Amino acid sequence: MTEQQSQFALDLTGVSKRYGGVTALNEVDFKCKPGSIHAILGENGAGKSTLIKIISGVVQPDDGVIKIGDDAVHFTTPQHATDKGVVCIFQELSLMPDMSVADNICLTDPPRNWLGLIDSAEQIRISEELLARVDCDDINPRELVKNLPLSRRQMVEIAKALGRNPKILILDEATSALAAADVEKVYEILKGLREDGLTLLYISHRMHEIEELADTYSVFRNGSHIETFEKGKRSDQEIVEMMIGREISSVFPPKPEKSETLPHVLEVENLNWTDRLTNISLSLGKGETIGLGGLDGQGQREFLLALFGVLRGVEGTIKVNGTETRISSPKQAKSDDIGMALIPEDRKTEGLMLPMSVRDNVSIVSLDQFTKGLSIDKGLEDQKINEMVEKMTIKVGSVEDSVATLSGGNQQKVVIAKWLMTGAQIILLNDPTRGIDVGTKQELYQLFRELADAGNSIIFYSTDYDELIGLCDRVMIFYAGKILKELVGDQINETNIVASSLNIDLSGPEKENAE
Repeated sequence: MTEQQSQFALDLTGVSKRYGGVTALNEVDFKCKPGSIHAILGENGAGKSTLIKIISGVVQPDDGVIKIGDDAVHFTTPQHATDKGVVCIFQELSLMPDMSVADNICLTDPPRNWLGLIDSAEQIRISEELLARVDCDDINPRELVKNLPLSRRQMVEIAKALGRNPKILILDEATSALAAADVEKVYEILKGLREDGLTLLYISHRMHEIEELADTYSVFRNGSHIETFEKGKRSDQEIVEMMIGREISSVFPPKPEKSETLPHVLEVENLNWTDRLTNISLSLGKGETIGLGGLDGQGQREFLLALFGVLRGVEGTIKVNGTETRISSPKQAKSDDIGMALIPEDRKTEGLMLPMSVRDNVSIVSLDQFTKGLSIDKGLEDQKINEMVEKMTIKVGSVEDSVATLSGGNQQKVVIAKWLMTGAQIILLNDPTRGIDVGTKQELYQLFRELADAGNSIIFYSTDYDELIGLCDRVMIFYAGKILKELVGDQINETNIVASSLNIDLSGPEKENAE
């Protein structure tokens, strides 16, 4: 055994994968060391997902050699990879919603008693131990997964992966659904695993996460491995240009000056819902973009759902173009009288019908525009769909293709296209760039600016404070279901957003927490 062979936990040589005429990976050489966090960067469609599916046994390569340590392997199933110590946490969770947390955590290898039956008590004990390891003692192992919020489900997924005793742990956008407090927990967990000698492959589109965690970076583009380098060797701009294959001038388009006398298209006064929203009041001007900031889980999502008529029992006053209205359903919210659209948080479960075509997904909420009597004007529908696909630069072979075949970024474009087809003038964005590559993010940032410049009004919730800074005219900081602070102009900066989110007054002593 040579020194060269023994120094890598994972070693790929000449690995290729083709789907019909499309080359997803092209003769990739890739290596990573034990006891390190190795970031894999690239746009959606760069080959990252195919790479980790091959490493974790989901798909098999057409060519090439894979070594785990010094052993050449050929994984035929994910279980085969798990047996060799390779475990993957995919962006799309693998949990069974109608099963308990404990059942999910122990699903692949449940403990059994002397009769060969599943030992429920031992399963609970194991689950409690693993949940404590990820600092989630508050999760009841007996709770059904479907009753947990998305961020808690993600922590269960991580606990489940650690229960498989991995040597190589692959994390695909593992923090994209997490609340801010859980992100910090995950950081500490991953750093601890690194100290224990594990190899971690980390995929994220959030550069500040990469900078916080990764020792080594590898950039992929168009199915090829472009370069691997140590932390600090390349600037953020160099990394992004390497990922997208072109120079970038500015991440965010310039914000024009906004008049303080913009006509109000939306006015909200003293909006309340259960104990989650308390006395929310704000006004939204024509062509204005208002950001919703604060730590995750402070009522921002509930506020958007309340505006869109999803929640029941909402109290308070809502005016659209000066007329008081009560929005009782999404159907009413998207009507011509109100003209509202909501881009949901989870495109897979809330925004798309995955087995259906791009055509059907784009036109589904606008069919009344093409309906005459009992028939649909297919010519007009085709025209509008093609215009929207072109406007959104959706990369698709045919609009008849299933939307499930598209990359994550293009799927999100379909969700946005679907709602823009309605002609909405008030657009609610619920963390719309989560899990999307840098290049597609820039395209969406430009789109949002164009919509605002054209007179559309936007309320934009984002867990990325850079987006709030770069895109929003005003930012409302949510804390415990209330608007704690409004930031305008030069006040919209990282320091103020973070401090306000923590209810800290930098001009004097810390405030007491909002009641």
